[in-house]
Amino acid sequence: MTSAAGLSELAPRMPMESSAAAAAAEVEMNDEESAVAIGNPQKHPLHNRWTLWFFKNDRQKSWNENQKEVTSFSFVEDFWALFNHIQPASKLPVGCDYSLFKHGINPMWEDPGNVNGGRWLITLDKNKRNHSMDSFWIETLLLLIGEGFDEDSDEVCGAIVQIRAKQDKLSVWTRTADKRDSCVNIGQRLKEALKIPDNIQIAYQTHTDQEQKSSSMAKSTYVL
Repeated sequence: MTSAAGLSELAPRMPMESSAAAAAAEVEMNDEESAVAIGNPQKHPLHNRWTLWFFKNDRQKSWNENQKEVTSFSFVEDFWALFNHIQPASKLPVGCDYSLFKHGINPMWEDPGNVNGGRWLITLDKNKRNHSMDSFWIETLLLLIGEGFDEDSDEVCGAIVQIRAKQDKLSVWTRTADKRDSCVNIGQRLKEALKIPDNIQIAYQTHTDQEQKSSSMAKSTYVL
């Protein structure tokens, strides 16, 4: 399996273009193509299969209708083909999200893979969107698909980047909020990979607390 450290070396030099909808048309493999890819010794398999989701905030539709599954991939090369043919996170319209989750786990609190978990949350002022957002997002994706959280990688469900009017959000979701050591290790590894200074804190919130919050902010279970 390919590690996080080796993923960037395999990245093709291709221009970023088109939209998430176009990516779905261009990248999504049918059953026949998948069979060929699995038998291709030149491709580098990932430890897990991953699914990219795209959320567009259309107030005339329900949340579920706005959340669209784009495509799934199991190989390093397919990840880069997808990543290099969709809009960078910083170019998404306000109100839109990208989510990358292990295949079979939907990017919602109620999913059985998420219901007992929580998220490490990083907020970015919109003025830092063009400066930091894209590098934060790609480093987070490489951590996910490269199993960069080491023995705690099994606890990771996925990650979401959300473009908002005032503050953008990037979060890494974990499976079990009560596993303190694993959650803290994941947060420390994330902070290290994104080169977040020690004097800037990131917080872990359980999905239960987010759902029950009475104000705009849920309480923090862990802080680093």
